[in-house]
Amino acid sequence: MKRDHLRLGVNIDHVATIRNARGIRHPDPVRAAGLAVKAGADGITAHLREDRRHISDEDIATLSDVLTVPLNLEVAATDEMLEIALRHKPHACCLVPEKRQEVTTEGGLDVAGLHDHLAPYVQSLAKAGIRVSLFIDPDEEQLRAAKSLGAPVAELHTGAYCEVSGEAQLHELERIRRAARFGAGLGIEMHAGHGLAYDTVGAVAAIPELKELNIGHFLIGEAIFHGLEVSIAEMRRLMDEARASQPVGRS
Repeated sequence: MKRDHLRLGVNIDHVATIRNARGIRHPDPVRAAGLAVKAGADGITAHLREDRRHISDEDIATLSDVLTVPLNLEVAATDEMLEIALRHKPHACCLVPEKRQEVTTEGGLDVAGLHDHLAPYVQSLAKAGIRVSLFIDPDEEQLRAAKSLGAPVAELHTGAYCEVSGEAQLHELERIRRAARFGAGLGIEMHAGHGLAYDTVGAVAAIPELKELNIGHFLIGEAIFHGLEVSIAEMRRLMDEARASQPVGRS
């Protein structure tokens, strides 16, 4: 039996963060997306925030026109962002929590608590042929709510796992493993991401139920020292190595 390919989605948000620090056009996140694909990325992720602190509307329009791989558009569940998603029709739209005061996305979306609010957004995106993903903490209640909403994909927030060490990290890793198994058992395609680096990706990549990892900030940081293509290629190698360590056909 052929071993499943674990997809790598590269998030280019923080190329735009550097660009916006000067308010000019360089470095171009669209160019970074092209290099990421060349280096082995299976898709590109971009978060269009309400405050436009990094990715811009123009970036999304250009990416939609030029990408040769799927675009995963991350947005908050608002009418403005729904309209943008429906206009550009990315391959996937991942609904994420968003607060103006946060530095980056903090924790997963409370799908259970926001079920009725999220329902029309999930339905509208799905009706337009856009694959809906929900960014959630590795929690069974949230996965049940995602299933109830009819979302075909859930992305597990790996930040807590990446931010601790020792026994605490093993505990968080087990939460991700259990959630991945539980979600897959519900028929949800399971993804994961947030905070993953060379030293944390292997254990997550080895989880057989996961089909895709989305990684950004660490790769953009490593690109400063080694170049974007080299950094992504190394992440791709580590993911493949971890997945290859698992028995063929395990699910």
